[in-house]
Amino acid sequence: MPLDPSVLQAFAPTGVLRASINLGNPILAKAGAPGADPSGVSVDLARALAERLGVPIAFAVFDAAGRSVEAVTQEQADVGFFAVDPLRGAGIAFTAPYVLIEGCYLVRGDSPLRTNEAVDQAGHRVVVGKGSAYDLYLSREMKAATLVRAPTSPAVVDTFLAEGADVAAGVKQQLQADAQRLGGGLRLLPGRFMVIQQAMGLPKGRGAAAAGVLHAFVEEAKASGFVQQALERHGIQGASVAPAQAPV
Repeated sequence: MPLDPSVLQAFAPTGVLRASINLGNPILAKAGAPGADPSGVSVDLARALAERLGVPIAFAVFDAAGRSVEAVTQEQADVGFFAVDPLRGAGIAFTAPYVLIEGCYLVRGDSPLRTNEAVDQAGHRVVVGKGSAYDLYLSREMKAATLVRAPTSPAVVDTFLAEGADVAAGVKQQLQADAQRLGGGLRLLPGRFMVIQQAMGLPKGRGAAAAGVLHAFVEEAKASGFVQQALERHGIQGASVAPAQAPV
């Protein structure tokens, strides 16, 4: 179905769809070889959207979620891939989520902490990636523990060790990979402390019509099996396709 020219202009005012890609979440994107584009589920979705719109794609690549959010909010990029959060929603129109991701805690092997509920206590220091979904969520929810902010999500575990903090918080797969990289002596607490709803988004000023088209694109990508196939193609475990949602 052809798009109204005004909607196409809203998506790609420069004639190119500029997609903001966050490398801080390994479930969704990874850096490519020098001079090459990134790869991952979010990259596949961006390419599919550009093909649907009939415009070229360009990637704006960032190492932290907060920087990717800024790029879209400030209209330096046209679409992005973010964990849904009300603070980010001030400048970004989100679709329904396309994948659900677990947020977990990691501690040292000899830590007395055994449950997620025991983390939020006075005197505990919890390391998060600055501006990440975990930072935003725990900034609202934690009542007694202190948050320590690493510059990016991939730097959380190294900061946790360097600072002598009590807990590292982040994407389950990133924490597992870091524990393996560092040679053991670290463990995840059982279960999860949050489920992240990962969605697409565009600047709020682009209008309701464009937001509706993007929502429909995401729902079709879920229903057609595109998202599930992308997860499998990139070997992603621990993330599930989000359930369908009605049109906005």
